[in-house]
Amino acid sequence: MRSRALLPVTVCAAFVMAVSACASSKTVSGGSPASSGAKAVSKGKIGVILPDTKSSARWANDDAPLLTAAFKQAGVSYDIQNAQGDATQMQTIADQMITSGVTVLVITNLDSGSGKAIETKAAANGVATIDYDRLTLGGSAQYYVSFDNVAVGKLQGQGLVNCLQAEGAKKPVVAELNGSPTDNNATLFAQGYNSVLDPLYANGTLVKGPNQSVPNWDNQQAGTIFEQMLTAQPNIGGVLSANDGLGGAVIAILSKNHRNGKVPVTGQDATVSGLQDILAGDQCMTVYKAVKKEASAAAELAVALDKGQKPAAPNQTYDPVGKRQVPSVLLTPEAITKSNIKEVIGDGYVTRAQLCTGAYAALCTAAGL
Repeated sequence: MRSRALLPVTVCAAFVMAVSACASSKTVSGGSPASSGAKAVSKGKIGVILPDTKSSARWANDDAPLLTAAFKQAGVSYDIQNAQGDATQMQTIADQMITSGVTVLVITNLDSGSGKAIETKAAANGVATIDYDRLTLGGSAQYYVSFDNVAVGKLQGQGLVNCLQAEGAKKPVVAELNGSPTDNNATLFAQGYNSVLDPLYANGTLVKGPNQSVPNWDNQQAGTIFEQMLTAQPNIGGVLSANDGLGGAVIAILSKNHRNGKVPVTGQDATVSGLQDILAGDQCMTVYKAVKKEASAAAELAVALDKGQKPAAPNQTYDPVGKRQVPSVLLTPEAITKSNIKEVIGDGYVTRAQLCTGAYAALCTAAGL
């Protein structure tokens, strides 16, 4: 494969067509090999294993249908499944896909240990692998497709600071609700937002409050953890929540204590519920990651690998466990507040109809949406 010409990876929205179907734990499969007139012909089938449907709505609502559309557009066979948060189930799905003859396996690991085992078995069977959204530390994936996750964290940290400054908060206590300790992305997010917050803790502008990670990004556990934080330190004045799901759990506890809208809360993923919380004034910001571009980039790489090509990648990501540079496509995230929610709608990620339902209709009108 090394002797083949390098092909540039283009990340373009045109590669992905809009779809309305939404995949969950069910298998999504289909497609057909590329026509014989193409210079390189599809050799088999592409397998995709997404992590769950609980940690974020994106996996079922966005990634699965967008990847489906991309593979259909490319004319390749595919099989997309969801492990539903179960690492053993992910391994079983991977085994089945490898046995069925997939040539490329795209995975969003639940933890690096189980992800590494899947990639090792895939390599032993001649199956190429791509880490999708999360890097498998110590793994052997040929490529990694994600966003600049340190940049995501920096946007969250600066977003929280901006919200606190807008409120005129004086030395507010900041609680940090981090993502899953088994997710390398959560580590990178924290690296980003702590690069913003730590200097402000050090100079006394902010007061460092409770800081805890949430196992498996579990929103129910997040609510329990934050309620314990608030009980122990009732004067929490701001919350760095690593994604919209955790942010929603925090807001529920703040609402229970009649403090929602008074304590700035961050998020990530620009989910419908997160954007609605921003419209309501309960969440101060989120981070929008254009999943369409991420799915398109992963699909282009997978299709090229399936055809026996070795595409070039514009970035490199260092795996400190595997001690190697992983060829990567890293996309740029964007901070979203009430003032620019329309950008998420304009991009087609969320529709006005989805966002502006019921009580949110008047809020959308007031926000100029």
